[in-house]
Amino acid sequence: MGWDDPGTVEALADRWVQELDRHGVGRAVLIASAPGDESSVATAVARHPSRFVGFFMHNAAAPDAADVRARCRSSNAFQGICLFPAMHGYVLDTRTVRDVFDDAAAARWAVFVHCGVLTVGIRRKLNLPSRFDLRLGDPLAVARVALEYPSVPVIIPHFGAGFFREALMAADQCPTIHLDTSSSNSWIKYVPGLTLDAVFRQSLAVVGASRLLFGTDSSFFPRGWQAAIADAQRGALDAVGADAAAREQIFGANFDRLFRPTI
Repeated sequence: MGWDDPGTVEALADRWVQELDRHGVGRAVLIASAPGDESSVATAVARHPSRFVGFFMHNAAAPDAADVRARCRSSNAFQGICLFPAMHGYVLDTRTVRDVFDDAAAARWAVFVHCGVLTVGIRRKLNLPSRFDLRLGDPLAVARVALEYPSVPVIIPHFGAGFFREALMAADQCPTIHLDTSSSNSWIKYVPGLTLDAVFRQSLAVVGASRLLFGTDSSFFPRGWQAAIADAQRGALDAVGADAAAREQIFGANFDRLFRPTI
């Protein structure tokens, strides 16, 4: 597969700190990329609490979902919970998801909701099908629930990953919704004539710099932190004339406001 063996949790956490240092990155979110792997992120956060913010992938429709959330809340390692409705097969505007938001409000977690196009790199590498129901990742359904929980920050990654218009509409309607800029944003190919510059220009116009969160979607070694994606996003912000204050918010201040260091 061309990927390095991650080794122990401790070694991988240390390697990511070294990688962040090499690129001048102060803090980053770590996401447990499969349900049940929460302990790996918890270990990394405990080892480097000033550098990592812990999130965990959560199947809200699983029979033990409430128990998983209770365990994660008791560990104090997490500041965010990640929902992938297209992968796990549930509708967002339901009691199941409201239960997640109830716990997020109590735990002071952010809720990260993957919408739009969803691909899993390891499945693609292994030529395995990804039978996801993309209809379930609707930003408008996110807004419907998020409006009921004004204390819960909500993050829609990748500008909605193909549901850009809907993500803008959702964020315009609901002031707690933030858009994250991560990944190559290859979903742009589905919108004729759209460019990354235009995506940033419209996001700044509708959502504002205070609700955009910079990200790269970095995931494995030896690739490490995706500097090329960061460079492309800086270039897009240059092209649209984003000022220093907007850049400061996007590249750090918004993150620090939502996820205060634990030490």
